[in-house]
Amino acid sequence: MTRRTLKLDLPSEEETAQLGRTLAGLAIKGDVILLRGQIGAGKSALARAFIRARLGAEVEVPSPTFTLVQTYDAGPVEIWHADLYRLGDPQEAVELGLLDAFETAICLVEWPDLLADLIPQDAIDIRLEVARDSHVATLTFNDTWNERLDTLHVGA
Repeated sequence: MTRRTLKLDLPSEEETAQLGRTLAGLAIKGDVILLRGQIGAGKSALARAFIRARLGAEVEVPSPTFTLVQTYDAGPVEIWHADLYRLGDPQEAVELGLLDAFETAICLVEWPDLLADLIPQDAIDIRLEVARDSHVATLTFNDTWNERLDTLHVGA
């Protein structure tokens, strides 16, 4: 399976939000979106924009840092927003039901490193980095996302 990488310059928080909104329009049931990056890199901002694009701008989108997972009913598909920063073992993600959600929902996963071998092969990996005057998003994905992301023009 071929993996492809796409680098996007996100010079403002609005561009990060636009990436989230764009991905929200492309995501389907069973998609897993991995959000990596240091604190302050924009993981939560991207996830918040994604969720609001699917559910409406007025929707409250709290950080799942303490609850570990927030779920949202988005009509025919549920959205799971997980923050695994505080987990100590991959088995805890299993106990949360996250692996089942990978098949039945759209999952946004912050701090996914803990999952190790449990990460689905078809997941899109988004690494957000703070650059000198902006943020940079590096998207790594396989054929499942390839055609959908051909339409992506955020910060490109």
